[in-house]
Amino acid sequence: MPNLHSLENALPVAPLKLVVMDSARKMGEEINNYLVEYRKSINNKFSKETGIQGYVEDSYLAKAECPRFGTGEGKGVFKESIRGKDLFILVDVVNHSLTYTVNGYVNHKSPDDHYQDLKRIIAAATGKAHRINVIMPFLYEGRQHKRSTRESLDCAFMLEELYSMGIDNFITFDAHDPRVANAIPLKGFDNYVTPFQFIRALLDVEKDLVIDKDHLVVISPDEGALNRTIYFANVLGVNTGMFYKRRDYTTIVNGKNPIVAHEFLGDKLDGKDVIILDDMISSGESMIDTARQLKEMNAKRVFICCTFGLFTNGLKAFDDAYEKGYFEKVITTNLNYLPAEIYERPYYVQANMSKFVASIIDFMNHDVSTENVQTPPEKIQKILSRYNQRLPLDED
Repeated sequence: MPNLHSLENALPVAPLKLVVMDSARKMGEEINNYLVEYRKSINNKFSKETGIQGYVEDSYLAKAECPRFGTGEGKGVFKESIRGKDLFILVDVVNHSLTYTVNGYVNHKSPDDHYQDLKRIIAAATGKAHRINVIMPFLYEGRQHKRSTRESLDCAFMLEELYSMGIDNFITFDAHDPRVANAIPLKGFDNYVTPFQFIRALLDVEKDLVIDKDHLVVISPDEGALNRTIYFANVLGVNTGMFYKRRDYTTIVNGKNPIVAHEFLGDKLDGKDVIILDDMISSGESMIDTARQLKEMNAKRVFICCTFGLFTNGLKAFDDAYEKGYFEKVITTNLNYLPAEIYERPYYVQANMSKFVASIIDFMNHDVSTENVQTPPEKIQKILSRYNQRLPLDED
């Protein structure tokens, strides 16, 4: 955990409690374990004072649940007092694996169901918590962030609704368009990005990369991902390129205009390794087509890095593309639910974010700037320098 010294004299806002929704159970337990480890190892003077109750605990997990009735109706329930606590509620709105019954029929939970359960837990707190912080890694309705015709503005409304219910902070990761925070200009909206975790995961599994502008290119699969791609390329000290999606605006399929072709803007890729960077893999069709075209342009190896791996059409298309040599690795984070079978795929690599999220929670609980948990470009470049010299990434 970075910059622990900044916590040594920091007073916590209130006793910490972590509410982990069923949708984020695996990651929530990892985060809790890191928090327990932090609190037991840090030399914080308040941890030894009897006036600060609950600073060092064996677990920070709150006992809360959202049971369902036979009709499908639900409710939020706390099974312990949360009066005066600093609540952090973790929810994964795209976990489709959870089910409930409605009059004997089995329903899979949708993002709407997870969002409703989140509101139930906030309502169950009944104003007794000292502070409520929502951690929603995948931004609910994040792709419906702007209005271009007669349509709903779901993401902005969600933010307004949560703050009207009394939350104090909202934390998300790699928002599809972070400008949606303009819907709540006087409220807290923290959007964290993941370049360091991607770099570490890639360097841990690929031992023969050369990180310079003559051997590596970072590619944006569309114009929407260009900003994050430029930052990533600048940190690595390499060049960038971009595809833009030429769409058929006379037709709508599954709620969107189908892509006619991907057009590439950038230098020649002959013999260079390529990193494709984006915020999410949905069905994966666009990403696979991008990788295929890069290979046809004589790219040496293709690595796909996406914060959220949704794989809404399953893994078969990726299995087939891997067998055809379109890409070498797919790297995603553990910020959202992933099917168990993906861990058996030879091409899959996970960038674990649990420790990073635990750091954010701990610093926010102390009201210390979360800049302390960010990785400065200088640190990334130092790791890259050691990698290029084939030295261990972490100094002894």
